[in-house]
Amino acid sequence: MASQSSTQCPDSHMRRANGGYLPIENYGLIGNMRTCALVGMDGSVDFMCWPEFDSPSVFCRLLDKDKGGYFSIHPAADLVCTTKQQYLPSSNILQTRYIHEDGVVDLVDFFPRPKNAKVIFKGPKQSAYREMTSVQEELKKWLVRRVECIRGRLRLVVEVFPAFEYAMEAHTTTILQDLHDTRSSVSKAVAFNSKNVNLQLDVSIDGGDGDSGKPPPSVHFNKVLRPGMLGEGVVATIDVSEGQAVSFVLRNDLPNHITPVISNTVLDTQQHDTQTYWYNWISKSKYKGRWREVVSRSLMILKLMTYEPTGAIIAAPTFSIPEDIGGVRNWDYRFSWVRDSSFTIYILLRLGFIDEADAYMDFISERFLKSRVADGGLPIMFTIRGETDIPEVELTHLDGYRASKPVRIGNGAAFHQQFDIYGELMDAIYLYNKYGKPIHWDLWCSVREMLDYVLTITKEPDMSIWEVRNNKQNFVYSKIQMWVAFDRGLRLADKRNFPCPNRAKWLEARDGLYEEIMEKGYNKEMGCFIQSYENRTMIDASILIAPLVFFIAPNDPRFLNTMDRIMLPPEKGGLTSTGLVYRYDTELSEDGVGGREGAFSMVTFWLVEALTRSSLYDKSGNYLVRAVNLFENMLSFSNHLQMFSEEISRSGEQLGNTPQAFSHLALISAAFNLDRVSEFKK
Repeated sequence: MASQSSTQCPDSHMRRANGGYLPIENYGLIGNMRTCALVGMDGSVDFMCWPEFDSPSVFCRLLDKDKGGYFSIHPAADLVCTTKQQYLPSSNILQTRYIHEDGVVDLVDFFPRPKNAKVIFKGPKQSAYREMTSVQEELKKWLVRRVECIRGRLRLVVEVFPAFEYAMEAHTTTILQDLHDTRSSVSKAVAFNSKNVNLQLDVSIDGGDGDSGKPPPSVHFNKVLRPGMLGEGVVATIDVSEGQAVSFVLRNDLPNHITPVISNTVLDTQQHDTQTYWYNWISKSKYKGRWREVVSRSLMILKLMTYEPTGAIIAAPTFSIPEDIGGVRNWDYRFSWVRDSSFTIYILLRLGFIDEADAYMDFISERFLKSRVADGGLPIMFTIRGETDIPEVELTHLDGYRASKPVRIGNGAAFHQQFDIYGELMDAIYLYNKYGKPIHWDLWCSVREMLDYVLTITKEPDMSIWEVRNNKQNFVYSKIQMWVAFDRGLRLADKRNFPCPNRAKWLEARDGLYEEIMEKGYNKEMGCFIQSYENRTMIDASILIAPLVFFIAPNDPRFLNTMDRIMLPPEKGGLTSTGLVYRYDTELSEDGVGGREGAFSMVTFWLVEALTRSSLYDKSGNYLVRAVNLFENMLSFSNHLQMFSEEISRSGEQLGNTPQAFSHLALISAAFNLDRVSEFKK
């Protein structure tokens, strides 16, 4: 889990080689299910929105090295250190270790998670029996950064340069304590005040046991104005010796904090409670297969991308990280897509995370009941609070990651017609009823209304899963998912004996779609399924979903021929290069966006799972061997913390927003089914 990279700080060779930016894969994620931060291998927080996932950024150096803002803790410029980064065991607490001949320092980063307490249930009493209920203690909305010297002595530089409101809003910086040491009675050292957000930086110093003969650390902040910034930041140099520690906490600047002074004892307690929370959470996992460490990390990442107040799971915590360096495919993924619901429910329920599945299903069900538009359709995505107003805006003042413009916030695809969502939603509802809890009557009534609406659009073109931005087409993927919608509705009606007035129409639509897809969605001359009825020579990796949703048998010759075609290299008419799968050929397909993109992590894992399912009927065993090798190959493209972004570039670097929920959901599903099939075939 530890990285193998060496860096020289502050201007590490990684940044110099990338025009002042770290590679996208050189970050770790920390969070508290309200917001999150990306911490670079050189100790810099280069991305953080505050106070919630979709709030404006406070640190965004990832998207503009000069204006974006950052919070860095790194060795002094004259020290060449080896840097290792890993999560503490079974946790989302990130440790960055600086190793030098003169000393070793750990930088520990986390957002606190509270413990639960037992209190007496206050409901009406029917007897002398007293019930207890579990409640969560206060969530400390803090970014905690702890510097701990393990050996020797090392000098570090601390730089805090916030850039509020996506680096559009000026702020004032006030140093409240010029010198902070072990004798300081208050922890608040610096205040950063903007129009809408006020933050304070607290400092806590542990001088060690006093027997080392080394002076205790002290922190002396100086205000500095950097070119491009709209307000001053602060810089300090600290010397720490073995056994000593300095902690920095960034939090809201409030007049009456519950914890006015942050001490080492307070931070030790918060870190212990956070460690315990994550250990207890991942211990619920039912996955015991061959890839336990990888699956556990994927689950922990998915948990970090959950917005706890509503149960929503965001597609990714970042915005506008490019799909092609210097290109225009830069989107905001800080929202919850209906499309993700099927895989999310499946994974959470099968691996034992019932509470998360319940919360996510409650979020989706409420949207389903309340957010349909006038014609009966459903928006394709929601904010973390369930809103549908997501205007897309270009931040022209930001240069973008390595000059990849434009930088976008919001998402213009929010009200696209993407008819595949009805299949993914119905599959989620069906799976929840099967593996979770029986669905209620009101939800079934909404299901009936929705499927009656889908009856009216089966012949209509749409923009489908890849969210094209030009002409609508009759995409095969959307047609398959509409088949799924009717299939799961009919199954659910039969399983629960629900009344179904339009059963005959649903059945006719389901069977009609199947016939139509087999006729219009398959090119007999090419011997494979195609992208759309209109684009009859273009192959599309989204067809790999077909056996996963039981549209087609995984041993059907039509599907096997398509899968074999996809596995060919692009120059031979396929979509696979070095074991990585592309969505479609962007040079041949006009999708209204332009530019190139990398191989798609999610569809690569879909190929693994499709091969796995096909191997059940393959006497040679070749499909299973291919599936395992493809899976292991894909795992080698994760970063040092087993995180996956949306795409992998032709040069092997990660591209796109990171980490991406769908990539990790597909990874878990592929691993789960690989284990299951391998066990079956023993």
